[in-house]
Amino acid sequence: MTKQYEKAMEIMVYTRVPEKDYTESLSNSIHLACKKGEEKFQPLNRNYGILFAKATINEDNVIKEKGLKNPYLFQLAEGSFGILAVRVTGQGETDTESKGHVLFWQSNDLRDFGEEHLLQLHKEEYVEEVQCRYLPEEEIYEIRWKDSKGKFYRNTFTDLLESDSISEPEEIMAYERIFPEAFQPGVISGNSMEVAWETGNRIRFRWSPLQHTEIRVPDCLKVNTEKEVRNIKAAAVYSDGSLTEKQVDWDCGNIDFSVPGTYELTGKVLRKEYPFPLARGYADPVILPWNGKYYYVATNDNKNDIGIFVREAENVEGLFAAGYKEVLILDENEEKNFVQTFWAPEFHCIGEELYILFAVSGKQWGPQCHMMKLKKGGDILHAEDWEEPVRVRRADGSYLAEEGITLDMTYFNAGGSACVLWSFRKGIGTPLDTGSMIYIASIDEKNPTVLTSEPVLLTRPLYGWENIQGTINNEGPYPLVTEDMVYITYSGGAACGYTYALGLLSIPVGSDYLDATAWKKATTPVLSYYSIEGVYGPGHNSFFRDYDGSVWILYHGETELVPFGKRCTAMHRVHFDRNGSPVFDLAGERDLSKDLEEISLKIIVE
Repeated sequence: MTKQYEKAMEIMVYTRVPEKDYTESLSNSIHLACKKGEEKFQPLNRNYGILFAKATINEDNVIKEKGLKNPYLFQLAEGSFGILAVRVTGQGETDTESKGHVLFWQSNDLRDFGEEHLLQLHKEEYVEEVQCRYLPEEEIYEIRWKDSKGKFYRNTFTDLLESDSISEPEEIMAYERIFPEAFQPGVISGNSMEVAWETGNRIRFRWSPLQHTEIRVPDCLKVNTEKEVRNIKAAAVYSDGSLTEKQVDWDCGNIDFSVPGTYELTGKVLRKEYPFPLARGYADPVILPWNGKYYYVATNDNKNDIGIFVREAENVEGLFAAGYKEVLILDENEEKNFVQTFWAPEFHCIGEELYILFAVSGKQWGPQCHMMKLKKGGDILHAEDWEEPVRVRRADGSYLAEEGITLDMTYFNAGGSACVLWSFRKGIGTPLDTGSMIYIASIDEKNPTVLTSEPVLLTRPLYGWENIQGTINNEGPYPLVTEDMVYITYSGGAACGYTYALGLLSIPVGSDYLDATAWKKATTPVLSYYSIEGVYGPGHNSFFRDYDGSVWILYHGETELVPFGKRCTAMHRVHFDRNGSPVFDLAGERDLSKDLEEISLKIIVE
C-alpha cells in the first residue's frame, strides 16, 4: 500500500448540482478533484469550475450560452490527457446545436487546456454520455456512448482532431460505466483515472491556493548600526517554493552597538494588509503614485455615479483614513453633455502626460470613452488644471462607436508599442444584445485620443462564468506588464452581484498585440467569490506599484452574498509564483501566517 501510495495519485472529473449561490452557468462545467491512496477525494480550484464550454454566436451576433454534463477523462496515446463531455444549453437542457456531437479538449498536464473541439458521432441521435480509450494494438481510439433513448454505440478514430478519421457509429451491447462515489453533497461524478505521483502533484499544486509555509532569515549577520538592522528583511516562502521579501519590526532594545559581541535579535514580520471594505460605495478603484504622494479615484456610487472625485494622501493608508481629502475635479455639466454615468476613471501616464480615462453619458443614456489631460505643471486636485475632456475617435475621425456604448478604456505600453483597450456593447436590453466585448487598438502617445489602427475584438463572454445571472460581460480590462509578459485582467459576470469575477489574458512582450489569436485566455477566473473569504463579486480591478516596490491589486467587492449589494473597495498584494506568473488571490493568512510572524537571528557587532 505504501509503495502504491507514493507512486500514484487519482484525478477525478465532475460537475455540480446547481444551487442558489452556484448557478447552472457555474455548475455545468468541468471540475477536478484528486486523492492520494485511500484518502478521500479533495476538490481542486476550491470546488469552482475549471473548464467551461464555449457559447456559440448566432447570425444576429447574439451569444447562446452553453454548459456541459457527464465529463470523461482519459489518456491519449502520447501520454497527454483528453476530456470528453456532452454539451448542453446554459440551463443544462438538451442542446439542439449539439445533436450527435460531443465536446473534446486536449491537455498536456491538466493545468492548461487546448481549444475546444466538437466531434460528430452520429447524425440523428443525441449523445447522453460518453467514454473513450486508446487501443494500442490497433492504434485507434474507441469511443463508446449512450444516446438519449438508452441505446449504445461505438465509433473509432485514428486521430481525435481529424474528423475524417471517424468511423460510422455501430450499435453495441450495453456497457457498464463505473462512477466514483461523490465525495461530498452536490457532486455529480464523472470518472477518475490514476496518474503518476509527480504528475498528480503538479496538477494539485496548480489548482490549490498558495499557502505561506515558512519565514527565512540568515542564522547570523554582522552589523554595526541600528540602521543596518532595520534594513534586514525576511523571506516569506510559499507552498510552490516561491519567495517574497517582508519588512521586519526588529527589537533592538537589548543591543548595545558600542559593545562588540554576539546578540540575539528578535522581531516581528510586518503584516502589510488592508481591511475590507476600504471605501464603501466606490467601484472600479484606481491608485496612482505621483510625485511622492498617492491619489485615489473610483466610480462613486454614493453620488449616483455623477462626477469624478479624487483623494490625495502621503501614504496608502491615508487615502482611506478618517478625514481623508477628496476633491471633485469634474462635475455634471448639461451644456457640455456630461450628465450621468461618470464610470471607471483611470489615471494613466501616456508618454509624458498624465490622463484620466473614463466614460460619461449625456442626457440620453449611453456612456462613451473620453480622455482628460492634466495641464503642464498642473495639480491633480485642481479642476481648472485639467484640460477639457475629449471623446475618443477612430483613425478616420469618426467616434469610437456610433451605435452602442463604449466604456472602461485602459492603456499600456510594452516593448515600445502603445495600445488602448475598452469595452463595447450594442443592443443592450434588447433581444439583439451582443454582450460587452473587449477591443484593442494601437495609439500614438502624442495624440492618444485618436486610434492609429482598426479596433480588434480581443474577447467576448463565451464562458459560463462570464455569462451569468442575466449578464453577458467582458469589461474593465487593466494591464499588468512584466519584463516578459503583458497580462490583461478583465471582469465577467454580474457587475453588481456576487458572481462578478476576474479573467486573464496574456501575451509575451514584443508580440503583435493586435493579433487576437496570439493572446491566451484563461478558462477559469483568477479571482472570484470563492477566492477570498468574505469578499463577494470581486472585479473591475487595477494595479499599482507602491514606493516600496510591491505590486497591489485594487478592485471592488461586496460584503454580502446577495444579488445586488453595495460595491466597496478592496486591495491586497500581487504575488509572483516560482514561474514568475502573477497570483491574484493571495491574501490574509495565506500571504503571511500569524503563527510565523515572530522571528529571531544572531547578530555580531564588531
